[in-house]
Amino acid sequence: MGKLLQDFKDFAMRGNVVDMAVGVIVGGAFGKIVSSLVDDIIMPVVGMATGGMDFKDLKAVIKEPVLDAAGAVAQEAVTVNYGMFIQYIVDFLIVAFCIFMAIRFMQKFRKREEEAAAAPAEPSKEEVLLTEIRDLLRERNEKK
Repeated sequence: MGKLLQDFKDFAMRGNVVDMAVGVIVGGAFGKIVSSLVDDIIMPVVGMATGGMDFKDLKAVIKEPVLDAAGAVAQEAVTVNYGMFIQYIVDFLIVAFCIFMAIRFMQKFRKREEEAAAAPAEPSKEEVLLTEIRDLLRERNEKK
């Protein structure tokens, strides 16, 4: 039993598993932010531009609801909710664009760090001296 627990601990603390867990948690929070962006900011503007239409309400009725003698719904209508499908497509496109922009920002940030780290180091005293000797020999050979 002790070996099993140790193996599980080694697995759970492996770098990739921890990174994945952090990614899932951050992704969940990011999803809520993007959902709010879509639902609370973008879709009201789109709805206003389309005359107050809400995509979520768009549907095609395949079978009308069945009413009983009292006028209450005995059987719900059968509908194809294509408006929700449109909403999910819009959500996906916005999420994909936000992720694209976040990754693009991180890549630019990493590239700047790599460029700063890749700055050439100053040559050693020996390299400077050897370069001077090489240049002097080259000049001497060119004069001949």
